[in-house]
Amino acid sequence: MSDAPGIPSVYEWMGGQEALDRLTEVFYGHVHKDPVLAPVFAGAPTEHAHHVAIWLAEVFGGPADYTAAHGGHDHMAGRHLGRGITEEQRRRWISLLMDAADEVGLPDDPEFRAVFAYYIEWGTRMALVYSGPNPPPVEGTGATVPRWGWNQTPPWQPKG
Repeated sequence: MSDAPGIPSVYEWMGGQEALDRLTEVFYGHVHKDPVLAPVFAGAPTEHAHHVAIWLAEVFGGPADYTAAHGGHDHMAGRHLGRGITEEQRRRWISLLMDAADEVGLPDDPEFRAVFAYYIEWGTRMALVYSGPNPPPVEGTGATVPRWGWNQTPPWQPKG
C-alpha cells in the first residue's frame, strides 16, 4: 500500500506479485539465451526468477516477503559478492529487463517507468559495488531492503 491515502503503491500500480512473476519469468527466459548474460546465470536455481520477483515486490512497496523468507538486504547483497559483474553485463541486464517490461505489458506511463527505471539503474550499480573487488560489509549491517515509491528514493549514503 502507498504512504499516501488513495494512491496505489508502485507495486500495486504495476499489477502486484502476478505482474512481477510474469516479468521475471519472461526476462530470465531471455537472459538464459543471451550470450552476455547466460554464463552469469548458468548455475541459477529454477526458483531464481521468482526470488527476484519477491525482491522487486518488496522494493516497490509490496509485502516484505523477501526479508521474511530469504534474509533481506544482507542475503541479496551477499549473492553478488565475488561475481565480478561487468559494465557490459549490467547494461545488458537493464536492456533485457526493460524489454521484458514492455513484452509483459507493465504500465508504460512516464511516471511509473521513471520510478521503475530509476530503481533498476540504482540496483544494478549496487550489484556492481557488491560484486567488485572491495565490497562494503554485507553480514549484520542492519541494512533494510530499499523501498522505492512515487517521488522518493532512499537517501544517498556517502562513502565513509
